[in-house]
Amino acid sequence: MNRLDLRGRMAIVTGGVQGIGAAIVERMEASGATVRVWDVAAKKDPVDVSDPTAVEKATARSLAELGKIDVLVNNAGIAGLNSPTVEYSFDEWERVLRINLTSQFLCCRAVAPHMVKAKYGRIVNIASIAGKEGNPNAVAYSASKAGVIAMTKSLGKELAQTGVLVNCVTPAAAKTAIFDQMTKQHIDYMLSKIPMGRFVAVDEIASLVCWLASEDCSFSTGAVFDISGGRGTY
Repeated sequence: MNRLDLRGRMAIVTGGVQGIGAAIVERMEASGATVRVWDVAAKKDPVDVSDPTAVEKATARSLAELGKIDVLVNNAGIAGLNSPTVEYSFDEWERVLRINLTSQFLCCRAVAPHMVKAKYGRIVNIASIAGKEGNPNAVAYSASKAGVIAMTKSLGKELAQTGVLVNCVTPAAAKTAIFDQMTKQHIDYMLSKIPMGRFVAVDEIASLVCWLASEDCSFSTGAVFDISGGRGTY
């Protein structure tokens, strides 16, 4: 495992209990960072990142415990239903956008001002290649991830001269528990779109995220980094 220099950095990772988030936490801690996980499934300190009050309280608590927040990784997300758009339920649409997109907005809104005050910060938002290409039968997921990309670009431009950099990662599918929410047909479709012929490993995503969270990333902001096995075309 390659280690970046994150010594002394205080980080928040949402959805860090399992899958991609857990791999990011492991890589960050191995690189010297102190990490707090915001996740509804966390045993010690569960946080619903789609709830604005919960996010504000978690921010205040983390600042009190850590003294500062240098890194925010917005990773929490769900797949939602696999269904044609014309059959997609309104409640499911709202649920997916709330967890995948609104949660990232809430966390950025709560944490970014403290980074700006400190004149240093790294925000990494986890989007998806589906946010660029739009997967069929996954309208809410695709739309939410497209929203993450646009939000990243907006906030990156807003904070470009503050010392706070904001970037996002657009992975192809990784074989995690999120697959349990998908049909086999949809999983097979996603694999068929990847020229390398395999799913991305969570450790590969974690490596890219940790570079974006480090001081080595110094001139990229509002940017979109593909890790898609050749699927990304723009």
